[in-house]
Amino acid sequence: MDTSKAAQVQQAAQKAKPSTGEHGHPGPREYITVAVWLALATTVEVALYYLDMPHGLFIGLLMFFMIIKFTLVVAYFMHLKFDNKIFRRLMVTGLALAIAVYMIVLSTFGLFR
Repeated sequence: MDTSKAAQVQQAAQKAKPSTGEHGHPGPREYITVAVWLALATTVEVALYYLDMPHGLFIGLLMFFMIIKFTLVVAYFMHLKFDNKIFRRLMVTGLALAIAVYMIVLSTFGLFR
């Protein structure tokens, strides 16, 4: 009899929780995986500095890795992946604006030559 009562209480508690359809936060394994990817991206960025390539390509590759790293940090370490979609949209809008301003400044000073 206690078992059925406990089951009823558990079912009632689950019904009381709002169902968002979201998954739980990642565990330590996922955080370590993300940290390894961030370290690899940083290593590639540092290695790019020592390669002889056109300046525009160099900036483009650094921007690419910057976006990847920004996305990983925001999604996992700032838990944006698990938040409401409006926060993601705001962050993406801010990133797009920052990239646009950065590209305008680089073009203004002629750093793509």
